[in-house]
Amino acid sequence: MRRFTRTLIIAAVVTGVIAGTAGWASGNSQEAVTGAPVGTAAWRAAGLPDPERMAPAEVARFFAGLSPVRQRELARTHPTVVGNLDGAPLELRYEANARSARGEFGGARVLAHDPRGRGQVALVYGDLERAEHVAVIVPGSDVDASHVRPLADMAGELRRATGGRTAVVAWAGYTTPVGVGLDAATGRLAEAGADRLTRFADGLAAVGAAEPSVFCHSYGSVVCGLAAHGLKAKDLVVFGSPGMRAENVSELGTSARVWAAKDPTDWIDRVPNVAFAGLGHGADPTDPAFGARRIPAGDAAGHGGYFAPGTSSLRAFASIAEGDVR
Repeated sequence: MRRFTRTLIIAAVVTGVIAGTAGWASGNSQEAVTGAPVGTAAWRAAGLPDPERMAPAEVARFFAGLSPVRQRELARTHPTVVGNLDGAPLELRYEANARSARGEFGGARVLAHDPRGRGQVALVYGDLERAEHVAVIVPGSDVDASHVRPLADMAGELRRATGGRTAVVAWAGYTTPVGVGLDAATGRLAEAGADRLTRFADGLAAVGAAEPSVFCHSYGSVVCGLAAHGLKAKDLVVFGSPGMRAENVSELGTSARVWAAKDPTDWIDRVPNVAFAGLGHGADPTDPAFGARRIPAGDAAGHGGYFAPGTSSLRAFASIAEGDVR
């Protein structure tokens, strides 16, 4: 009876959160964008290998067997495929996406650009091919190709904090929740995002980029938690996290170092760290019992202030990205 009563209480709390009585806003249900890139039918019709059947390492080998002239020809003829093929040469992807993005993202190099749904994009700041250190930032709700500025600002601040030595990828590469309603309280979109993030990191490894530190904000930390066991990363850094769908670091199944930050004014602290009937994301990663390394964030403000210049959290993020902490 005691267990049944506790279950009912948890269900009531989670339901209250979803309904907005705990300070959450409503959100519209989203359909995750998955599958082969736009233009794949024409690519297959040209007798080219099926992108859905090639792992990033196989993609890398395919392009390595082509002449530079043939590579550029494919980028011109099939830009939406080449630009989104994890494992394809970086410069070729930039060239292909320059055609489809048409300068939409300012001075950033575009490593991925998928126009389906609300749009997905991966923006690169720095020399991803040659940088000794790489960071990838995974966002939470409301970020997409048309609303990427907050994520791009995070990337810019992290790059500046490392003195320009770290290449930073603003990875809006999955369908994020809109608002913080039911989508944000379940793992459905995060599961699709985890597959895409894992493949993206495999693509970086396939072209010889440095193993990244992955920074995961808010619902993005749910994505990172579900991806952790297969994600090629040296660090997983979560901040403003509602949970990682794991009760502790061991359950993540990763060899990466796991870090967590939460500032005292972040509204995410009002979200119950429960998991019931598919709702909620489990333990608070900043809880000592979770086992993550704690990052100081006492001078950050709100849910989005972790990359503000001069904050302890940004200084710690930069040190992690540069491999200056053990």
